[in-house]
Amino acid sequence: MKTPLILTIGNPILRRKCRPVSKAEIRSPEFQRFLRSMIGTMRRFRGIGLAANQMGARKRVFVMGCHENSRYPNQNGFQLQVYINPRIVKRSKKISSDWEGCLSIPGYRGKVSRAETVVLEAMDADGQRIIKPAKGFEARVIQHELDHLDGFLYLDRMMGLRSLTHVDEFNRLFHAGVRDE
Repeated sequence: MKTPLILTIGNPILRRKCRPVSKAEIRSPEFQRFLRSMIGTMRRFRGIGLAANQMGARKRVFVMGCHENSRYPNQNGFQLQVYINPRIVKRSKKISSDWEGCLSIPGYRGKVSRAETVVLEAMDADGQRIIKPAKGFEARVIQHELDHLDGFLYLDRMMGLRSLTHVDEFNRLFHAGVRDE
């Protein structure tokens, strides 16, 4: 079986809005295989989130999960989650700025301001409607992945490029121990 690749910055698919997924498609064996492939790819590349368009599919779906991840060694973990046709229905007015990276922009980090808390409405892998409140790092990841589905990268959300930092410099400056290889 061919190993799925993650599209990188410059690929036009990353800049296009993803289409909704129907309930019939969600129930299909092909779509369920695609979800498993997304999860496997995210884990293989040590990501904490992955949107369908990062794998070349313009489907409105993302997966996320974080447990002892070398790309984000100082962040609290959260369980594996699958979101289909997600949308934020509520976000806090309180904003925080923190470092983000992306599998589609390997080797770099940048500071991005995001809402501290969000409420997400979506369907799960079985097509059931869910409402997911999230805060902190988990809320940040949701917003990052949802941006992918709308054709945005974290660079688009940065106030400027002055904080854009290569991982080697990030580790040197912050004694972080982040591994993106």
